[in-house]
Amino acid sequence: MDRESAWHLLKEFTQSESLLKHAIAVEAAMRHYALRMGENSEQWAVAGLIHDFDYERWPNPPEHTREGARILRERGVDEEIVSAILSHAEWNQNDYPLDRPIRKALFAVDELCGFVTAVAYVRPERLKGMAPSSVKKKMKQKSFAAAVKREDIEKGAAQLEVPLDEHIALVITALQSVAGPLGFESAA
Repeated sequence: MDRESAWHLLKEFTQSESLLKHAIAVEAAMRHYALRMGENSEQWAVAGLIHDFDYERWPNPPEHTREGARILRERGVDEEIVSAILSHAEWNQNDYPLDRPIRKALFAVDELCGFVTAVAYVRPERLKGMAPSSVKKKMKQKSFAAAVKREDIEKGAAQLEVPLDEHIALVITALQSVAGPLGFESAA
């Protein structure tokens, strides 16, 4: 599946502007990590872009991800992408463990992209000049973006064997590259 086909699939199933922006953020982070790790950046980016495409129709576990996987398989999507999408949800990790680089990366960037975006919304400079210390400070505030699982952010960095500060910095850099589509036009 190429990026254009993935975007059409995402738009077919997703109306929410915030979910579309989240998909773009995760796509950018996955592309960034793939390039850093010498992996297939197009495959990884597509996995990031469509990882939650089924969420609006099937928001509850385990239908979320499993219904999407069924649709993706019917459309002939590469099993590496399908299994990565399944593995990013903890309820699938017995069958799709975090044992491959693409799976580890998707799990690692998903929650962090949401959290970094939330931090950007409350900063006057948005993504511009954001440092890992700003993100970590907000992580300590349990009431801030309370739905984001901090332990998943830390577990993701550990799975990738990347120090947490470096992981956060990499995701910030990735999101800065798509600041415009994320609604942070003033960010560099």
